[in-house]
Amino acid sequence: MINQLRLRNFKCFKDQVLELRPLTMLSGLNGMGKSSVIQSLLLLRQSYEQNLLPDKGLALNGDLVGLGTAKDALFEGANEDQIGFTLNWSNGKEADWLFNYNQEADVLELISAQVIAEIYNTPLFNDKFHYLQAERIGPRTSFEISDYIVRQHHQLGTRGEYTAQFLSIFGRNITINDKRTHPESNSPKLEDQVEAWVREVSPGTRLKIEQFSGIDLMSLRYSFVTGEYVSDAYRPTNVGFGLTYTLPILVALLSAEAGSLVLLENPEAHLHPKGQAKIGELIALAASCGVQVLLETHSDHVLNGIRLAVHAGKLEANDVQLHYFQRQEQDGQAQSEIISPRMDANGRIDQWPDGFFDEWDKSLDALLEPRNI
Repeated sequence: MINQLRLRNFKCFKDQVLELRPLTMLSGLNGMGKSSVIQSLLLLRQSYEQNLLPDKGLALNGDLVGLGTAKDALFEGANEDQIGFTLNWSNGKEADWLFNYNQEADVLELISAQVIAEIYNTPLFNDKFHYLQAERIGPRTSFEISDYIVRQHHQLGTRGEYTAQFLSIFGRNITINDKRTHPESNSPKLEDQVEAWVREVSPGTRLKIEQFSGIDLMSLRYSFVTGEYVSDAYRPTNVGFGLTYTLPILVALLSAEAGSLVLLENPEAHLHPKGQAKIGELIALAASCGVQVLLETHSDHVLNGIRLAVHAGKLEANDVQLHYFQRQEQDGQAQSEIISPRMDANGRIDQWPDGFFDEWDKSLDALLEPRNI
């Protein structure tokens, strides 16, 4: 498990060290550097997939992330033309990469690397990995398939575009027998577990997944149960964005085995508050089962779902790391500053810096102010 990340001269960071835990949550206003932290890990994985690591360079553009050229990646106030990443693991292993800056290049030459070979067999680089970006695939009448990505590498696609095929192949083959098991599911099989957690978002929902005969597309439909009544199966385009947007998040968190790494951007998108809180709970449960989750979110409901899981003893408080990103001026330049509140065993947080999920409190204070008429 990765327990520390250091960024040098990368985007808005001059030299920043972040502690990571089984569940690490990144929050803050837009444009403060949260996505840059996730991108640093994606760049390393992307470069390895393009055969540029371990000994050639860093790919700024690819299937996982597209930054443009080196000019877009270098910290604006850098004193040296180099970008560096350092990772530390809980087993004491460390890896360090240093890349040369060439303003117009989109592949940065590797200057030096202090990396042992086994590092490239950790979840950041192997198939025990899921990354779901904020711009996930919305409702469609059909969904793509890829035996290479799904059957061989057990991936969902960065937009969750292969989720239907993943469930079709592995839905009855993967069994969940840990804290993630939903108490009201029909069985411990992945397919039934996903369906049970979907019902936390939309009660009574059932999934129906089929492959179109003769063409490389999948069909996904939803039906709804009310008492003894079961509705017709509806296309995703007829039931709104929330279910389809949430499905890959659920599948990633439930299917990831212990030791996996899951990177999530804005899992709360298109969900009502209760659904967001339940996603927070499932994230906490996954982390308690040995899955490392790095999460970027703007949702206080997701945070509260995590806090409630800690309060209920489902996840240890020491396994949660909170990072709040804000902008400050230093030496005449804007830099990101990171504040790291701590959570206790009751789910309480020791400090609430300005802007850290305090908008409701501010709005309530304004509403309680007497109105001048």
